[in-house]
Amino acid sequence: MSANWPAPDTSWAGHLQGTSGYRRVLAALACAGVATFAQLYSLQGILPLLSRDLDVTAAQTSLSISAATVGLAVAVLPWSFVADRWGRVRTMGLAVILATILGLLVPLSPTFEVLLLLRVLEGAALGGIPALAIAYLTEEVSPRHAAAAAGAYVAGTTLGGLFGRLLAGPVADVAGWRMGTLAVSLCAAAAAAGFLVLAPKPRGFVPSRTEGFGAVLGKLIPQLRNAKLLALYAQAFLLMGTFVSVYNYLGFRLEAPPYLFPASAVALLFLAYLAGTISSKAVSSLASRWGRRTVLLACTATMVTGLALTLASPVVMILVGLVLFTAGFFGAHSIASGWTGALATTGRAQASSLYNLSYYAGSSVVGWSSGLVFQHSGWSAMVAVLAVLMFLAAVAAMVLLPARNAGERKATESAPGLRRFGA
Repeated sequence: MSANWPAPDTSWAGHLQGTSGYRRVLAALACAGVATFAQLYSLQGILPLLSRDLDVTAAQTSLSISAATVGLAVAVLPWSFVADRWGRVRTMGLAVILATILGLLVPLSPTFEVLLLLRVLEGAALGGIPALAIAYLTEEVSPRHAAAAAGAYVAGTTLGGLFGRLLAGPVADVAGWRMGTLAVSLCAAAAAAGFLVLAPKPRGFVPSRTEGFGAVLGKLIPQLRNAKLLALYAQAFLLMGTFVSVYNYLGFRLEAPPYLFPASAVALLFLAYLAGTISSKAVSSLASRWGRRTVLLACTATMVTGLALTLASPVVMILVGLVLFTAGFFGAHSIASGWTGALATTGRAQASSLYNLSYYAGSSVVGWSSGLVFQHSGWSAMVAVLAVLMFLAAVAAMVLLPARNAGERKATESAPGLRRFGA
């Protein structure tokens, strides 16, 4: 430890639920979640408008989402290394400022290619938030309350993503997609300022500038050798890829005959995110009672059931299916991401970053490639492919993750919370 850094506060037990510090941590992370996820997915609800304005196909248009998530996936590990040497809050502050500046430039893109480049850079900047948010939370909040805090954080990120999509759609319907994304970026700038003001001084982590890059990189090895963690990374890749695919292309289906939804109505589909807000907070208590793996598999089964309902023709059935699908995804994501934190006893920032890398790699790869299936074979074929991916996720969970055991309740109560971030 460098002499320039203070010694760790070994007496620090974390902010307790109900205290000012606890509320400030959650409020700061909520602001960071809005700044991150409102920008990251603001284009998702207006992809049909973008497709017509820039004269590109549905799959090509989805690259505007994949470009940002690729940038984020590539950047999460470097951001975790920076945070180990520079501190969590300072690093997240830098990330959110850079992302906000780049987000304000996106509406000025003269061509589709420039748009994709800016989205890659914006995603790379945004990677500093999800890469560090849960590491910061688990270090600053008492372990007794980490699960509740993480569930609240996940719920907040769903609201951030919902806000960006709901704002962009109606504005874009009236003034074009550029003004829609600009409105979101301006709100994200205000949220970024909120994070910088609200985040309390960290006490549970002290940066180190004495570790070389090789030593820091070595923190990845235990995470990559742990079969349980690999299974959780598989959940992130497969389930997130499925989730983004549905929201990327359902708008194209409903904008076409016989539905003919306008962009503002397509944006309202994202109100289904509220189901995820509820489920991400509810799963922690269910996992304490029934075990993480059981709840994870139940959430995956709920996703499959909801996705199957979207095959129906009536709009009401499609919407019910979307709500079930969304609730199942955010429940599964909260379990899997929180379990990652619980299993990582060392290199927590790196373990969290690997989960996020898998999460956004799935968003990028599956979210784009499933569009090719949708374009050539239609919605039913895409649903069949996505169902296979969810089946593979369930198999990985069944084979590699432990069933509930006698010590799981204690681990759930004392381990870093069920978390996260995300979409």
